[in-house]
Amino acid sequence: MKLSHRLETIASFVRRGSIIADIGTDHGYIPIYLVKEGISPRALAMDVRKGPLERAKRHVHEYGLEDRICLRQSDGLHKLEAGEADTIVIAGMGGELMVRILEEGRHVFESTERLILSPQSEPGHVRRFLETNGFCILRETMVRDEGKYYTVIEAGHGMMKYGRDCFYEYGRCLIEEKNGVFAGYLEKEKKTVEELIEKLSQNHSESARRRLMELKERQKIIKEAQDEMQGTD
Repeated sequence: MKLSHRLETIASFVRRGSIIADIGTDHGYIPIYLVKEGISPRALAMDVRKGPLERAKRHVHEYGLEDRICLRQSDGLHKLEAGEADTIVIAGMGGELMVRILEEGRHVFESTERLILSPQSEPGHVRRFLETNGFCILRETMVRDEGKYYTVIEAGHGMMKYGRDCFYEYGRCLIEEKNGVFAGYLEKEKKTVEELIEKLSQNHSESARRRLMELKERQKIIKEAQDEMQGTD
């Protein structure tokens, strides 16, 4: 099975021998790949919607993996029992929804060794949740796939204290490792924010003023991240 660059990167974060639960599995590609390649002995593919589960079921059948991949309809982690999986994969959704799923899935925290997370928005929200709920980020990368940027995070139990806005918003690992793809993303973010600031500067409404303040704060955080990558104050 050939995965997209994004899904291949997510799968590469799963440690050999892990039993995974893929939350929001959609087509079921990640659990199929992991089981087929012998990385995971078995897996659970879970989704809140029947349509994606039916698609995943057809793909699992195509590869003859019905005995090793369990398909289950579930709103997030609600129907995952403690001890059923040691690694939870959540990808393809926004950070706010991801945090809600984790918040409502505390019953599996103790038996979960690893979280593999790929938020499509609001990654800072996810990093802050991990810090305040007994998890630490072990590694993180960013990939570019079909013109879009994706963050992939591996977290385990432990303490972390980022303390700085740029580390929460853009990822301490990405900044300190000077990730090349991330550097391009940060430059793109910088230009987008600068263009919006210039445009809004001509608008004197109260809503524009508030938005302008938010953008200038974002601009400061981007500069902080870029300065940190370049080793300057």
